[in-house]
Amino acid sequence: MTTTDIPRPADVGSGRRVSKKRPRKTATGGLRQAVSATTLLWIMACLYGIPVLWFVLSSFKPASDLFSYPLTLVPHNPTLSGFEAAWDSANFSQYFINTAIVCVITTILTVGVSCCTGYALAKYDNRWLKAFFLCILATTMLPGEVMLAPEFLVVRNLGLYNSFAGIILPAVLTATGCFMFRQFFLTVPDELVEAARIDGARELAIFARIMVPLSRPIMLTLAILSFQWRWNDYIWPLLMLNDPNKFTVQIGIQSIVGAQNINWSVLLGASVISMIPLIAIFLVFQRYVMGADINAGLKD
Repeated sequence: MTTTDIPRPADVGSGRRVSKKRPRKTATGGLRQAVSATTLLWIMACLYGIPVLWFVLSSFKPASDLFSYPLTLVPHNPTLSGFEAAWDSANFSQYFINTAIVCVITTILTVGVSCCTGYALAKYDNRWLKAFFLCILATTMLPGEVMLAPEFLVVRNLGLYNSFAGIILPAVLTATGCFMFRQFFLTVPDELVEAARIDGARELAIFARIMVPLSRPIMLTLAILSFQWRWNDYIWPLLMLNDPNKFTVQIGIQSIVGAQNINWSVLLGASVISMIPLIAIFLVFQRYVMGADINAGLKD
């Protein structure tokens, strides 16, 4: 008699059953990890969202209900008196116009300068550019308050005190924006740039027609951040402006706060009004902030 190594039907069946059980265990483990991560995100969202929700709902409460005991989240008698008093107590329409001018111009210049700087730092091999990049990063190691005095002296000596230009120009070049664009352009393959140069494209055309369209997600992200920074900026406009007709929104909100007492209903209403443009801009542009196909146009 001869023996063969042909597996029995029972062995084949058991082997199939074993192979079918393994993916189930893997899927179960992945599901558990996804559920745990989702639960953690919901907990963090609640921790961050409850104070904001309390703040927004409190702006609809009358002044007499803000500190009533026991504290309530939902207002019993919602009213818009806080918003109306905040809008009438200060020249908020002029404040909004001033802040919009500063934010729009600063954001456009910041994105343009950061994009050019990041491209040069990423795609040109020069030791002086590397030293310049280190100097840019070194500015992030200093507190912002340390830079206020020298910046104020420079702006004043240039004759830009009490003007929008004095607020805009110091905020154009940001280390964060340069770093964001540099790190993005480093991920763009050099073969794409070399192929454009072989085809006869000039450096300016490569930057404008290839690099700028690819960096659209970074541009929109930095635009949102820059607009938010300038909209919420308080210290620098307070130092640079002394004309009430040029005040920004944050200075206008601070003017509502009295020396002896604070009308919390009016202050909360003004704060919520100042948040509306930021929320609107985020909702409009968030769908454009997506990944870019940096390998487009390249062959394997």
